[in-house]
Amino acid sequence: MASFWADYIPQILVAAGIFLIIIEVAVIGFATFILLFLGLSLMITGSLIWVDILPDSWNSILLANALCTSVLALVLWKPLRKLQNQTDTSPVTSDFDGHQFFCEHDIDKRGKSEYSYSGVKWALKSESAISAGTEVVVVRAEVGVLWVKAL
Repeated sequence: MASFWADYIPQILVAAGIFLIIIEVAVIGFATFILLFLGLSLMITGSLIWVDILPDSWNSILLANALCTSVLALVLWKPLRKLQNQTDTSPVTSDFDGHQFFCEHDIDKRGKSEYSYSGVKWALKSESAISAGTEVVVVRAEVGVLWVKAL
């Protein structure tokens, strides 16, 4: 059984590297990069053994993985961290945006008036005072609140 593992060291290393990358992305959600670096390192080391650039001894495998993981971490840490910290600042739109209706009560910033829509009672708020009977359009939706403006 030991010779089976020894005969397929490069393939086992590449498969283990792919497995670690899948775990990093699917389970951990790309939150830490440790498994990514180690997985890439195992894939590179396995490939180098496969093409007979590295010998298939445990010493060379461990040393190559340690060096490769360190180099990958040094080179890729900042770009991946910057990629991970990017945020989208565009405003979020919903299905409620653009909905038009006639208000039954006066609307102001306090949100005292309500509107039933889609099975939910929404508090209505507006930046400026709107009198009852005016046609309004939803410009923004928050939790339980529809922000409207007069048309």
